[in-house]
Amino acid sequence: MTTPSPLAAVSPYALPARPRILIVKVSSLGDVVHNMPLVHDLRACWPDAEIDWVVEEGYVDLVRLLPDVHRVIPFALRRWRKRFWQGDTWAEIGALRDAIRERPYDAVLETQGLLKTAIVARTAARAAGAPVIGLGNATQGSGYEPAARLFYTSPVKVPRQTHSVRRSRLLGAALTGATPPEPPRFFGPTARTLHVNDPLWADLPPRYAVCFHATAGAKKRWPVASWHALGLRLQAEGLTVLLPWGNESERRDAEGIAAGIPGAQVLPRFSVMQGFGLINRAEVVVGVDTGLVHIAAALCRPTVEIYTATWRWKTEGYWSDRIANVGDDGVVPSVDDVYSAAVRVRGVVG
Repeated sequence: MTTPSPLAAVSPYALPARPRILIVKVSSLGDVVHNMPLVHDLRACWPDAEIDWVVEEGYVDLVRLLPDVHRVIPFALRRWRKRFWQGDTWAEIGALRDAIRERPYDAVLETQGLLKTAIVARTAARAAGAPVIGLGNATQGSGYEPAARLFYTSPVKVPRQTHSVRRSRLLGAALTGATPPEPPRFFGPTARTLHVNDPLWADLPPRYAVCFHATAGAKKRWPVASWHALGLRLQAEGLTVLLPWGNESERRDAEGIAAGIPGAQVLPRFSVMQGFGLINRAEVVVGVDTGLVHIAAALCRPTVEIYTATWRWKTEGYWSDRIANVGDDGVVPSVDDVYSAAVRVRGVVG
């Protein structure tokens, strides 16, 4: 018989020693990464817990990097919206409903705070009468939908200014009754070697810096002239500047940046998962507030996160000295700021 963790005794809920717990967090890339420490917190309390996770289908492989997640259930609302009237869409929605009702959960954690995800959580919990724990209020800058509270049995209020990582962990703490340990843990061990030998990266230079310049929000970008100046300094140290992109507009931007930096390379398009191989071999990662930069920070690679039009406190990497955060909402960092940070994080032994 398995002995429950001592932490389980302080939980305000009468959960078994091996509880079945469902996490609902579907997107976006950075938010999914920042939700990962919640899994480790639950396992610290219940080492034998069976944890499932509902996530947007594009991030299924990402969540599978967590060995403590028993089952990853794909959610495809982005695709379903484009063909809502088609029969196969409704068949997939039915399959999702069956998957979340397949086993009785002892608790459901809904960490997105949206109506759509709250409905999924309540549907999963209804069969067994499990508690649904979700956000009881909006946090600053979040996409929280107050109607979601109607589907929670246990709404949890959190401080208005709460880091994305801490917000999810506070919901977990409401279930476990335990204070989340620091620093937070993210991926499993395989993430550090994932795709490092991918044929796509066969010709990478021996020393390079990855510069994630692209982001969906134009205000979050860093000026091209600043990228040129930073690239020249990195190039003078013997580092090749590598420039990723995700669409044609971003590719043109990458080419414009590369034109001002001798030897800079515009990379071929790659998947999120292939990005691990690129990041894990980089001497330093520099980038704006975007998902792949948050992955680099979660991996504790030497990372400089550039903020220009978003609150730094909301997503900054705070768990390692190998991460530096520069700029803030309305405070565009200088080239000196970013370069100094890049030198500093590279000097920290991991």
